[in-house]
Amino acid sequence: MTWVEHPAPSCSENVLLNNGKNMPLVGLGTFRLRGYKEVHCTLDEALALGYRSFDTASVYRNEADIGLALVELLPKHGLTRGDIFLTSKLSPAHHGGGAVDAVKHSLASLRLSYLDLYLVHWPGKQGWRSEDKRNPGVRQETWYLLEGLRQSGELRAIGISNYTLVHMHDLLSRCRIPPAVLQVEFHPKLWQWQLLEFCQTHGIHLQAYSSLGTGDLVSDPIVVEVALRCGRSPAQTLLRWAVQQGIGVIPKSTNVHHLAENVDIFNFTLSEEDMECLNSLDIHKHYCWDPHTVVR
Repeated sequence: MTWVEHPAPSCSENVLLNNGKNMPLVGLGTFRLRGYKEVHCTLDEALALGYRSFDTASVYRNEADIGLALVELLPKHGLTRGDIFLTSKLSPAHHGGGAVDAVKHSLASLRLSYLDLYLVHWPGKQGWRSEDKRNPGVRQETWYLLEGLRQSGELRAIGISNYTLVHMHDLLSRCRIPPAVLQVEFHPKLWQWQLLEFCQTHGIHLQAYSSLGTGDLVSDPIVVEVALRCGRSPAQTLLRWAVQQGIGVIPKSTNVHHLAENVDIFNFTLSEEDMECLNSLDIHKHYCWDPHTVVR
């Protein structure tokens, strides 16, 4: 296992993407956030707590509720569209020629003229087997179409999600506009340091999902031990582990206490000993989806 060099810990709450725009390091994930009432209440609390970045996807089926809630909530909190950072993602069903219509549908649902970031959600096309040799070609077609929307301004930044190192090498060998963000499952039990190192080398921001291991990691004895040493919760400890490496996080919660806790991670630092304790948990464990089987 290799220690990845990263910038000295800082209290910066934003990262400068390779398109010249800032993105908050902590955003609110909205996976499984369903129904207008729950969406509205959660976003209301999050905006009051200082969240300015929100992550959704077409497959989450909540874009319309998020769009409507933000229309109502931004004026309430004295904010405008330019004060928030919105991310959505391309459904695997819409790889290839369907990508442009999918983006326009997301924009309409969210009531937006542009998205701050749009990601290819998965490296394979829905309905095709992972080993289908058409997948690399349709990924390339999809990316070219997104590059056009990036140039026209409907997408301020484009990126990918769930890509492996091999998928990344293939993309960078063909693209005209490099991805701004790679969003992957990343936590101490899946410490993908080679992917992080690759992103750092190529100016791509790595953003983590499932930072808490779908809730499993907050009860891990080593995580709890490090958290006690820091005087912080296990969730804060896990999120700080990521941002201290320059990695963005998008934890999801509807609990007001957890929402407040998750964004309050910029006023403490984990020691090198604590970081290495958490790194030692790595067992290449995926709590979510493993994209390594998708042909590249």
